[in-house]
Amino acid sequence: MQLIKTLVRTLTPSKAITAATIAGLATALAQPVAMASDNTLNIYSARHYPTDDALYSGFTAATGIQINRVDANDAGILARLRAEGRNSPADVILLVDATRLWRAEQDGLFANVKSATLDSAIPAAVKGAPDANGASAWFGFSSRARIVVFDKARFDAADVATYEQLAAPKLKGALCLRSGSHPYNLSLFGAYLKHEGESKTKAWLAGLVDNMARQPKGGDTDQIRAVAAGECGVAVTNSYYLARLMRSDKPEDKAVVEKIGISLPDQSGNGTHVNIAGGAVAKNAKNKANAIAFLDYLATPAAQAHFANGNNEWPLAKGASANNPALAAMAPKGFKADSLPIRDIGSQVNAVQRLLDQVNFR
Repeated sequence: MQLIKTLVRTLTPSKAITAATIAGLATALAQPVAMASDNTLNIYSARHYPTDDALYSGFTAATGIQINRVDANDAGILARLRAEGRNSPADVILLVDATRLWRAEQDGLFANVKSATLDSAIPAAVKGAPDANGASAWFGFSSRARIVVFDKARFDAADVATYEQLAAPKLKGALCLRSGSHPYNLSLFGAYLKHEGESKTKAWLAGLVDNMARQPKGGDTDQIRAVAAGECGVAVTNSYYLARLMRSDKPEDKAVVEKIGISLPDQSGNGTHVNIAGGAVAKNAKNKANAIAFLDYLATPAAQAHFANGNNEWPLAKGASANNPALAAMAPKGFKADSLPIRDIGSQVNAVQRLLDQVNFR
């Protein structure tokens, strides 16, 4: 705990010290990690999905390399890396938000990687900016769309065909969101800011606040359930949370899905915002060759199929497809995704947080 207190005192306000950051660091520090050996790989992972166990076991089966894993949230993992410095045993870092990947790159926590497999498989828009040698600091492996769900008894898809409409007077008292400072919303708001500029974004965020049915609370699944329960008329969620409900056999989940409609916004404009889950090699990795082999593995058809079927994410490697009935039902003909490079979204986070404070979006 003393290490946590010392770290918090040394971080600047721009590092967004929150209860979640401190709790995540406490969780991460509580988990010991083995030191380097030729047949091991130490992973710090924010992917808290039980289905990912098959992903790790698949890599070990294919390579014989044993995995030691620390699970925590993105903020806790990055805080631990800063605290450990050059003594960190981490080899691979897995994060579930684009802005955190960008922030870690800016803070110098990742090693630049040059891999023929990753060069050919991962599109340029979802990996770190290449250096002079064509190496990148991080790579996106799966994506989730930031979609809108609505109460079919009160609204229809035309009412929420764009993100801009979330601030329209028609939705007064109907909108539910999680915290504006949550990374998923920061990424969406950062994309909006990059496209529309500061003045329009501030007015839009103020409109979201005016339209809220209640103060922001809970996670994305809570927002979906609140729409089905009639507490909200419209909510924003990451697609994989809804896909879980769509694939559930529980009667209560089936009842939720029956009551809601789905919109993938901005199909006639910039396209629906997508966030990514990605990976990187830690700057001070002791098992760098094993770490690169693991990132290469995440771009294989088997791993990409796992992202689609195990956690209901859209795979990002070129040529990969999502054979997932829930994702197919959301977008039976596919959908237009916003092509804004992830690294451009990450650079907007501080400005977005300032605007959120100005409009009192908690």
